[in-house]
Order: sequence, then C-alpha cells, then structure tokens
Amino acid sequence: MLQGPVLFSEDFLTATAGKSGAIITSTLLSLLSGLVSICIAVVLFPFFKKEHGSMAILYVVLSITNFVAIAIDNISVLSLLELSSEFTNNENSNSETLLSLGPIFYKIHWWTHYMSLLISCFPVFVLYCTLYLSRLIPRALSVFGIVAVTLMFVQMLSSILGHGISANLMIPMGLIQLTLPIYLIVKGLKSVPMQERPDAVS
Repeated sequence: MLQGPVLFSEDFLTATAGKSGAIITSTLLSLLSGLVSICIAVVLFPFFKKEHGSMAILYVVLSITNFVAIAIDNISVLSLLELSSEFTNNENSNSETLLSLGPIFYKIHWWTHYMSLLISCFPVFVLYCTLYLSRLIPRALSVFGIVAVTLMFVQMLSSILGHGISANLMIPMGLIQLTLPIYLIVKGLKSVPMQERPDAVS
C-alpha cells in the first residue's frame, strides 16, 4: 500500500523521492514482517517437531530464506529511492544519465519484488501443510490455506513469466492470513490425543 502506487507509477523517478518517508517506513515494516515470520516458525517448531520434525526444520529454513529475499527486495527499493533523490535534486547534465538509469533500476526492483513474493509462498505452504498433518487447527482452515497459497504462487509465477492472470487470486491469501491469527487468538492450537496421531502405535 505504501510502495506500490509510488514505485510502480509512470513517474516513479520523480514521485519516489517525494514519498521517501512512506518508502522507508514500508521497508522497515517489511523487514519487521520477515522477522516476525521467523519468530512464528521458531515458536511453532516444538509443536511441529513432535510429529513432523523434517517439516518443522524446513519451515524455519524457508522462513529465513524468505527474510533474505525481503531484505534483497528492500535494497532494490532503497536504491530506487536514492536514484530518485539524485534525479530530483540534480539540475546539471548528469540528470540525463540518471534518467537513463531509471528503467534499469525499475526492472531490478520489479524482479526482486516478484521473486520475493514468489519465495514467500514456500514457507506459507509448508506451514499449512504441517498444520493439516498435525491437525492443530481445523483441517478446513488448513486446506483453505493450502489452496490460497497455491493460487498466489500461480499468480506470481504467471506474472514473472509475463502472463499475469488476475490480482484477485491474491484475495484468498489475504483472507486466510487474517482468519488464522483470529482463530488462534480465540481458540489456540488444538491438542491431538496420542491415539489419534498419525505415528501413534496401536
């Protein structure tokens, strides 16, 4: 919301510097989101490890990978901000050089942004798959989450390949990412009896 209307606008080279406060705030929030995702993976690790140790480790690893992707994307955002600042404050002949660099920095940011979104699908997919297998939340929520992240992955991949389908495919992901925290706050994680666990010995 803070970056999109500015960085992907037609006058991004001049508009970005004028919205520096919003751009910097958005990068900090993005990094915070990545850190929170890692913390969530670490907090859930003991619950997942009981039954699905490999999935628990994979979830933590992918959350860290996602944070790295977010950091790279933010570097491209701040680079674009610096280029915009130099362009708007430069009145000599170098402005032509900066203007020619604009499309290059724009495409770099476009790639890092969409690759970051694509990579973010993997830890979320593992999360909902593990929740489904562990039955720590209603399986209907887990299935909805798996479907939502799959739709997001299809949209991101199609956009990267130059055949974007529809941004509406992102709506289910937004819904489940709001619904799951609310459910956990109200109900918490379910306790699965030992005899109902997949690896329980009869």
